[in-house]
Amino acid sequence: MSKSITVSYEGKPCYPIRIEQDFQKLPEEIQKLGYGSDQKICIVTDDQVAGLHLKAFEDVIKSCFNNVHTFCFSAGEAQKNLDTVQKLYEHLINNYFDRHDILIAFGGGVTGDLTGFTAATYLRGIDFIQIPTTLLSQVDSSIGGKTGVDFLQYKNMVGAFYQPRLVYMNLSLLKTLPNEQFLSGMGEILKHGLIKSASYFSWLKENAKSILNLQPDILEEMIYKSCRIKQDVVERDPKEKGERALLNFGHTIGHAIEKLSDFKLPHGQCVAIGMAAACHLSCNLGHIACAEYGGIKDTLAYFGLMDHVCGLSAQEILSATKSDKKMLAGQVKFILLESVGNAYANSQLTDEQILTAILSVLEQNGA
Repeated sequence: MSKSITVSYEGKPCYPIRIEQDFQKLPEEIQKLGYGSDQKICIVTDDQVAGLHLKAFEDVIKSCFNNVHTFCFSAGEAQKNLDTVQKLYEHLINNYFDRHDILIAFGGGVTGDLTGFTAATYLRGIDFIQIPTTLLSQVDSSIGGKTGVDFLQYKNMVGAFYQPRLVYMNLSLLKTLPNEQFLSGMGEILKHGLIKSASYFSWLKENAKSILNLQPDILEEMIYKSCRIKQDVVERDPKEKGERALLNFGHTIGHAIEKLSDFKLPHGQCVAIGMAAACHLSCNLGHIACAEYGGIKDTLAYFGLMDHVCGLSAQEILSATKSDKKMLAGQVKFILLESVGNAYANSQLTDEQILTAILSVLEQNGA
C-alpha cells in the first residue's frame, strides 16, 4: 500500500508527498532529488522519537549518505523557540554545514516547524526534508511550507514560508504514537472535513471505529484525503493571503487556550475546543442548525476530543485571542462555518459575541 501526491508552488511542481507503510522506498525518493552521497545530513529529532526510532532511521539515511549527524533536543512545545534554533545553528556551524547540505526533520510538528525555520534561515536557506512521525504532523504541519517557532509564549510568532524538498510518511510509526497524540491529530483531520468537505466529514464518522482501531487501509485513505485537502488549499494560497486562513478554523480560541494552559494541553485538543466555540458562533449567527452543532460536538466526543476546558476564565481567553498573529486591523479574524464543509472568515465579531462562544466551552466547569 502506498500513495503519492505532488504539491505545486506558484504553479510549478515543488515536492512530493509519499504515504508509505515503511521506509523501504525512502532511499529511492532521496536519490530522485539528485543529492550526492558526500553531502552532509543533519537529522533533527527529539529525545522521545530518538528513543523509539532513531537507530533504524539512521541506518536508512546512512545507506544514502556518508556523513550523517544528529541533533537531538528535549521533546515538547516548550523547546520550540529561538534558544533551540540557536543551538541547532551552533551544531551546524561546528560541523561545517554549508548551503549544499541538508536537514531532515524526523518527528512531529514541533520538530518539523523548528527544522524548517532553521533551514530557511541558516546561510539564507538550505534544503530540508520532512519525515513526520505523528498523525497531526502528517496531515497538517509537514505540508505547505509554514515554518516557525514560538516567542515569549506567542505561538508560531516568528517564522517563514519555506518549502521542503520531500515529505515522506511511514504510517507504521503511528503504532508507537501515544493515544492522546493520535487523538490530537484527529482534531486537525475533522477540521479538514468541517471546512472543506461535508462528504469527507461524513466518511470520517462512518469509519470512526476502524480509524480508532488503527486499521491500516482506512488510516492510509484518511491521511491521503486530508493531505489532498491541505494540498488544494496551500497550492491556491501558498502565503495565506486569503483561502489558506480557513485552515485556522478552531485555532484562534484554540491557540489562546493552548497558551493559557502553558502548552500542557495537546494542540489538537485545543483546536477541538476552538472548533466547538466556532460552531457555537456559527449556530448563533444562523449558519448551521442547532442539531448540526450538537452533531459536531458528538463527533468530537466520539473521537476522544474535548469540547470544553476547565480552570480558565473567559476574559483571560478573550485577552489571549487579541494577541494572536491572525489579528487584522485590530480585529480578531475568526473562521466560521456557513455550513458543514463550507467555511469563511469573519472579522466583524464583537467582544460580546466572542465571549458568548468562549463561555460555551467553559459551561461544564460553571464559568
